[in-house]
This record gives sequence, C-alpha cells and structure tokens, in this order.
Amino acid sequence: MRRALLAITGLAASTTALVVFKGSPGTTQVAQNLPTAQPVNPTPQDVEPSADPSGVAPKPSKTGNAPTSPKPTKSTARPTGTRTTTKAAPRTTTKAPQSSTRRVTGNGFENEYGYVQVQIVVSGNRIVEAVALSLPSGGESDIHSGDVRNRYDGGGGEVVQKQNANLNTVSGATETSNSYKQSLRSAIEQAF
Repeated sequence: MRRALLAITGLAASTTALVVFKGSPGTTQVAQNLPTAQPVNPTPQDVEPSADPSGVAPKPSKTGNAPTSPKPTKSTARPTGTRTTTKAAPRTTTKAPQSSTRRVTGNGFENEYGYVQVQIVVSGNRIVEAVALSLPSGGESDIHSGDVRNRYDGGGGEVVQKQNANLNTVSGATETSNSYKQSLRSAIEQAF
C-alpha cells in the first residue's frame, strides 16, 4: 500500500514537473534543437533489407535523401533512484489594512514651565488634526499655552497646514513651542 502511494505521488510530481517545464518560457529553443525524425512510412528505396532474422526494424539507408540523425526515442519510465521535486510558489503576505483614521500620541517633554504632550489624528498619510494633551499651566503659562494651542491645534492649525513639525515659534512661549514641536515630531515618526 505504501509503495503504491509513493508510486502515485512520484508519478503526480513527475507529471507536474513535466507540465511546468513544457509550459515554461524558453522551451521552444529546446524543441527547435531536437534532431529530425525519420519518415513514418519510408519508401522501399530508402530502406535496406534487415540482416537480422529476429524481426528488428530495418535500418535507414545512408545513400538516400533521408536525414542521417538518429530518431529520438521517447521514454516514459523514470530512471531508478531519481527523485523529482517541485518547488511551491512563495507565499505573499499582506498587512491587514489599518483603520483609515487613527490617533497617535507623541512622547511627553518636560521644560522649565511644565509638561507638554501632543496627539495627532492621521487619515491615510495626512495629519488632519493636532491636539495638545498637556501644556504648562498656572500664571502666565496659561496665557502662553493658550497662544500655542491657538496657533498649532485643531483641523486648521499650523500642524495641519504644514504637515510636519517645522512650525513657527510662538512669541513669548519659546520653551513651550519647542516642547510641542518635539512631541509632535515623535508622534509623526510613530505614525509614518
């Protein structure tokens, strides 16, 4: 039973390899270089009588116009001890499509006035919104943080307009602006 299964598997693999080989590009060159076959029904002048009384096929005459190349033989049996293997086509993997809109939070940065952290909303390969999750507060920091938020945040802010972290510094809020840009840069690096 096992031998029969192996024989069937070997035959199937051989057939598959033959089909692949015959169907592959460049096989026409091989077919063109094959020797030409003898005529199927040679005329009596092209054939010498057989010298062998055992009934072996007559040999073609060397004096006629027939080609002298030997007749190709066909073999359906596979030589003993050989193994035919076929290589499977490589698998292609595709990444699962990401949500078209996603939120990416940048790293937080501490400056002398407080902690700054920015989040961006990305749709496809564009930033569609920026939001400061944390800005310095208390005293004058509230005013300067408000100026930073007004300049950079939202769907119409400078982040969305420029699509990068090369923002203009808000006058009077240099440290907060620089921390905002650093957090924004880390969010962009994560998103793209």
